[in-house]
Amino acid sequence: MHYWLVKSEPETFSWADLVRDGRACWDGVRNFQARNNLQQMQPGDLVLFYHSVSEKAVVGIAKVDKAAYPDPTADDAKWVAVDLIPFRDFKDPVTLEQIKQDKRLENIALLRQSRLSVMPLKPEEFDVLLALGN
Repeated sequence: MHYWLVKSEPETFSWADLVRDGRACWDGVRNFQARNNLQQMQPGDLVLFYHSVSEKAVVGIAKVDKAAYPDPTADDAKWVAVDLIPFRDFKDPVTLEQIKQDKRLENIALLRQSRLSVMPLKPEEFDVLLALGN
């Protein structure tokens, strides 16, 4: 199993939207590195859901339900999407400020590549974030 973090502006698509809908096609990614990360996702992988821009916090855990397939919103076959399903809420959102202050997370991709929308997490980073949120 692998661990990931995806970012979404809550005003565009929020954790609550994913929970309400029960499934989402994670499409529209147009960054090569983020696309490469999507291509590596496998069913059952756990994905932290991060509200970007206005909230800046990890708010829930999703699961990859369907591996990468051609992005239905793209005109070019090189872009892919995956399907995510909600797994569970975080009891307490883990803010970007908390992440920055935790020495165990000093090398997390969220801080090193802040503009990347889909990123891998090391198992120990996932565990720290999970503990902070529950």
